[in-house]
Amino acid sequence: MRLFAAVLPPEDVLQELAAEVAALRRLPGADGMRWTGRAGGSPDGVADWHFTLAFYGEVDDGLVPELTVRLGRAAARTEPFRIALAGGGQFGHGRVLWAGAEGDLGAMRLLAERAGAAARKAGLAMDEHRHYKAHLTVARSRDAVDVRPYVESLRAFRGRPWTVDELVLVRSHLPTSGVPGEQPRYEAVARRSLGAAG
Repeated sequence: MRLFAAVLPPEDVLQELAAEVAALRRLPGADGMRWTGRAGGSPDGVADWHFTLAFYGEVDDGLVPELTVRLGRAAARTEPFRIALAGGGQFGHGRVLWAGAEGDLGAMRLLAERAGAAARKAGLAMDEHRHYKAHLTVARSRDAVDVRPYVESLRAFRGRPWTVDELVLVRSHLPTSGVPGEQPRYEAVARRSLGAAG
């Protein structure tokens, strides 16, 4: 299974982002970007828009139960925290456009570190200590694109704050149809509550 750990924003936050992305898509040159969608088309409602905490790649089915247990422990040791979508930026000379976050980003980073440590303890090979940057991908491009107008527009974007209270293990189903622009589908494999009650 192709897996990652994530924080999933609530539906009303996704609606706010959808309105912002609709405005971005009206900017000149937007048709040259591949825009990520709001819904993943999954029956359990896992959105395309999410904060990846730790990417695990292909994971042997036999390791998933241990990974799930260890993620549960990581979640239980992390108290719920408040964040909001805010601002944005780009990676790779315009190849990735993203919305950012503000709020208790220290807690978000800690949860990301714990999600990575859980995977290592479960026997997965993980990159050591990559600096975590909370971001939610809204568009991609195969070529370097001047995304300054998009980043400038995102700079003023502020969503409503919400409390992050769960860590989600997500399976990514890569596109198989060969249709240009088709997006992966996402499925929640496990959900673990943050805090001692988790």
